[in-house]
Amino acid sequence: MARDLNKVMLIGRLGADPETRVTPSGSTVVNFNIATGDSYKDKNGQTVEKTEWHRIVVWDKLAEICKQYLTKGKQVYIEGKLQTRSWDDKETGKKNYMTEIVCTDMQMLGGMGGSSQRESSSMSSPDEGFSKSSSKPKFNPDDVPLAPDKDDLPF
Repeated sequence: MARDLNKVMLIGRLGADPETRVTPSGSTVVNFNIATGDSYKDKNGQTVEKTEWHRIVVWDKLAEICKQYLTKGKQVYIEGKLQTRSWDDKETGKKNYMTEIVCTDMQMLGGMGGSSQRESSSMSSPDEGFSKSSSKPKFNPDDVPLAPDKDDLPF
């Protein structure tokens, strides 16, 4: 029998620097918005660009990391779950709702400066945060012959 699934994966850019606060119990919480873009052709063949904004909530240790390293314009990968909160407006008494993404995993993308161009930095590599071992031999395609020599064939 299938279980329920509530999972969100996004790649987008921060619209502003993250906002940080500490709860009365001492937990750190960071909030920020990221923009994701999409484009399509309308019925007239014109390209239409659409931006969707997503509210992200990050807690505790991951929140501290986001607070330290994320800035406006930085490209990030966010993984988490959808959560809807509700509250009553104190002035009108009207019930308000907000759906946000509770982040469980975050990866910084696009280099140190947050620009869309790749920058020459260890932060822009896929192995970000891992040390590279120099003892592993590197593959050189020039070392591989294009066709085997007939004298090298075992038959």
